Amino acid sequence: MRFTQNLINVAYEEVVNFHLPLQIARILAFPLPVFVGNRVRAFLLRLAGFNLGHGTVIWGMPTFVGGRGLAQRLKIGESVKIGVGCYMDLGAEIHIGDRTTFGPEVMLITSDHQIGPSSNRVGPIAPRPIWIGAGCWLGARCVILPGVHVGDGAIIGAGAVVTRDVPANTVVAGIPAKPIRTLDE
Repeated sequence: MRFTQNLINVAYEEVVNFHLPLQIARILAFPLPVFVGNRVRAFLLRLAGFNLGHGTVIWGMPTFVGGRGLAQRLKIGESVKIGVGCYMDLGAEIHIGDRTTFGPEVMLITSDHQIGPSSNRVGPIAPRPIWIGAGCWLGARCVILPGVHVGDGAIIGAGAVVTRDVPANTVVAGIPAKPIRTLDE
């Protein structure tokens, strides 16, 4: 009896985060070359339950993780452009404002962990939302960490690791990202 219950628990853990509509969207988009069908990908994700604004285009299918209900935790505004190979951890909500552009391989990570005891320092998951304002430009391979708010019109330099909020109309770069200059509105 105990073996059967353990087997059931393991089987459940393996499939609990399976998002069938997302997998169907991935399968349907798979034949499309990376720079072809960017509006088709957005359409398929809408059908899978994602909230994507009008005019949003997606080059290459992003990687989405985050367990049950992940589609409801993503809010993308109008005319957003998402580059190839982007990764979105939807353990908490991600809001992306209108007319924001993502370079290739941008990572938005909402999940963090509490510090555990010395026997296992990775404690329980502690997700925090990410807010990206309108009109932002996120450079290639930048990383936005949990709880960060990026103000309207900000630019995140390529490869930057953003650990703190970014004021509106500010350019940040580096690891960790630091302000480089303020932009005119």
